[in-house]
Amino acid sequence: MAEERKPSSSTGPAPLQRGKACLRCRKRKMRCDGAKPACAQCVRAKKTDGCEYDDGKGKTRTQLMREHIARLEMRVKELENPEQSAPSMTLFDPHALSPYYSESSSSSSYDSPGKLSYSASASPTPFPMSDQDSRRTMSSPLTLSPSAEDLTAVSTVSSFSNIEAPPLDHILLEIFLPHRHQCGLDVHVGRLRDSLNLPASEQRHPALMNAIFLWACYLSRPGSLSQYEQLYLSRSAAALGDAMHYTSKAVDLIQACCLLSVYYASNGRLLEGSYYSAAASTLAVQCRLHQIGSENQVMVLDSWDAPFDLPLPKDNVERGERISTFWQVYNVDRCWSVILRRPATLPDSDHPWASITTPWPQRIEDYENGDLDVGGGSPTIRAFFVQQVQSTSLSGFSTVALRVKASALFEGANRLSSSWSPRSLASSAFSENFSAFEHSIMRFTTTLLPLHQVGGAIPDDKYALIVIHSLAHASMIRLHAPFILDDGVSREKCIRAARSLIHVTKLITDTDFEFLDPIIGSCWASAAKVLENELARLQSSWPDPLNTMEIRGDLESLLYAMTKLGSRFPLVAYHSAKVQACLDSE
Repeated sequence: MAEERKPSSSTGPAPLQRGKACLRCRKRKMRCDGAKPACAQCVRAKKTDGCEYDDGKGKTRTQLMREHIARLEMRVKELENPEQSAPSMTLFDPHALSPYYSESSSSSSYDSPGKLSYSASASPTPFPMSDQDSRRTMSSPLTLSPSAEDLTAVSTVSSFSNIEAPPLDHILLEIFLPHRHQCGLDVHVGRLRDSLNLPASEQRHPALMNAIFLWACYLSRPGSLSQYEQLYLSRSAAALGDAMHYTSKAVDLIQACCLLSVYYASNGRLLEGSYYSAAASTLAVQCRLHQIGSENQVMVLDSWDAPFDLPLPKDNVERGERISTFWQVYNVDRCWSVILRRPATLPDSDHPWASITTPWPQRIEDYENGDLDVGGGSPTIRAFFVQQVQSTSLSGFSTVALRVKASALFEGANRLSSSWSPRSLASSAFSENFSAFEHSIMRFTTTLLPLHQVGGAIPDDKYALIVIHSLAHASMIRLHAPFILDDGVSREKCIRAARSLIHVTKLITDTDFEFLDPIIGSCWASAAKVLENELARLQSSWPDPLNTMEIRGDLESLLYAMTKLGSRFPLVAYHSAKVQACLDSE
């Protein structure tokens, strides 16, 4: 009798069904064994706290946290109305309250460029700042003189401080954290949480923390926590002056200015938004955040007159946060300068003081894992605009780096097209630069994850890619906008870009609107303007009911998205009202 054949042993674990891997493994495209409460990959990487599943069989930690926050908000209401609630209970140890809630806050201090050849003609770098402009920007002293609105806010701090706010630090921080990328802030979440329990001198500065709490209250509208919004706005503004006394707190100060800039701008208060954006840009350059990685390559002869050098970073995470902070400033400066119709503040030229050489941003987890792009002193943004130069660093293709590139294209396209005048026709330089820049936009778009795959990305990447795609298509509109009435080719390219933006909006679910960067509303407004012009053109020429109906349908699609986002951001609501008025007038 033949010997019975034994079944062969398996060479490895059976692959998981699609969608069964944990969110961290799906994000990093790693093989997951699906073990719970933490898979082997997360256990090996000591990331058990970050091992979450979204398989429909249970709630993720994020969902549980949101439910916990809802319960805490309900408890806040009970504390505010004790006569209508059960006997009170202590949410936190009152002896552990953060000093951020005191009327006055105090802080104490902590203890060879790569060569690159550029084409002399047809450079896609739009209208670079002259050295004279760069020196003027660099030599201007930073004076954080508040506007009348800010003076009013600061003067009313004492009155708002009379509000008996419960100890909300932890609650507000947890509300804010899922929205941090929406507001432009990228920090190490664990360290930010832990800082609340450190001695006052080692905590993040109150200017930053109160700006974070301000955003949390704003995002809580119309919940009960929103009543404290003005309180935290006043406290953050009041703490800015104190932060300027400490070089070690400069990064906190810059981050706070960025958060306040986006807060004001998205609320339609553009003058204050511009003010804080310019302050953040000037501070970032003064602290040389724009040249991280080339600190030892520039000899400073008058170092005794420049007491702005930051302390050396303690580790890769702190260095990474500084890199992320600079690019946070860059995104705010470049994107909002277009909306504010003013020149960008951050310089970027070949002058040694003005060249941006900080390496592309990476995820905070990459810095924590030691995957740090140290930079080499070579131009970063200007290299991106040169077609012949291909980035050899993988960090240049991270989602956060793509967001920076999209901001550069958005502002650059607007700056180049606005420099056109009838005299430009006498020179071929404008046409060559225009063609080169248009090619840069198209080349960038081809590097992005295709739209049909964006919906399957993890939430943070999805929100970022929606904004990146939108900025890229809005860049094409900004580039061709001055010629839309007289040039048929430009008109067609603008319409195509506008419809691509509409395609992006169809990827957005109702939940996604809670996490979108408000700058996307201005991208939609650009597309709406193109469609309005096309609708007017069709109605003034031979009637074409089919085309007219199609354009109106496109405008209505945009209006829906703008109305949803406008319920959170008044600036977007302003644009949506314009679109609604256009449709109503037809």
